[in-house]
Amino acid sequence: MFELKFEIEDIDAKTFYGVNNQYFNLLKSKFPSIKITGRDHFIFAQGTQEALDVLKTKLEDVVSFISKHHSITLKDVESILNLKDEAEKQLVFDQDIIVKGVSGKIIKAKTTNLKKLVKVSETKDMIFAIGPAGTGKTYTSVALAVRALRDKQVKRIILTRPAVEAGESLGFLPGDLKEKLDPYLQPLYDALRDMIPHEKLEGFIEKKVIEVAPLAFMRGRTLDEAFVILDEAQNTTYSQMKMFLTRMGMNAKFIITGDPSQVDLPMRQKSGLKESMRILKDVEEIGFVHLTEEDVVRHPVVRKIINAYGKEEMRQREE
Repeated sequence: MFELKFEIEDIDAKTFYGVNNQYFNLLKSKFPSIKITGRDHFIFAQGTQEALDVLKTKLEDVVSFISKHHSITLKDVESILNLKDEAEKQLVFDQDIIVKGVSGKIIKAKTTNLKKLVKVSETKDMIFAIGPAGTGKTYTSVALAVRALRDKQVKRIILTRPAVEAGESLGFLPGDLKEKLDPYLQPLYDALRDMIPHEKLEGFIEKKVIEVAPLAFMRGRTLDEAFVILDEAQNTTYSQMKMFLTRMGMNAKFIITGDPSQVDLPMRQKSGLKESMRILKDVEEIGFVHLTEEDVVRHPVVRKIINAYGKEEMRQREE
């Protein structure tokens, strides 16, 4: 039998052990072949050298996590104890990471307000993410949906957009209805392709585990156990928005994204997004996250363009 004496350095011992020793008890349950005891800032263990080496690594990981985040949850401890490789460790330790995409691409919340969107999604089942183009609100929302599906929090993902004729007439576009509508839905497909391998994505779409459809296809449905994203919501009418919001079923999560400054509706047609923000602003169960040009994650010049147009629109309103 070999012995290990491990010192918990530079962190609060109470945080390490957890309320009623729940974190420490979970740790002990994962190593049934080792006798483990704890006293203040010291952990004592007896077992084989191989098992003690693994235990020491896990203890170091838990301490490192607490040092980085200044807190830890039971789920975090369990994730650390179940780590298999460095890639998994990176996902657990970097809490801004939402999912690991195709070819190892790391998808994470890159700005303060996108991190807020991720945080709000943990406590609210309906969220409005409002902000200009290029802020990553749609991409981040799709990543949250993919994570929820991966973690079996929902059974399906539904992504939808209003098909608004922004300068082009659908009737004159070539192809059947699907081919006419696909250009409107392309940004949603692009985001999914970054996050899910091609064959798996095609299988999900074929089995309707993932559905990408125009807003009109939502009418009359009840969307249970689904993560639903309404993109470009500024182009919904009052009645379309009311129809969509009332589709929400049990164990569902809705994210509505849009940019109130880019409405493509006909003149004098009110935006359903603007109206819903006004009507629902005091509903406690609904979260609102507002993004600005500071959150733009595209080319740096996009931020300056948004800022310049914002000044021009303000000047026109004043006149």
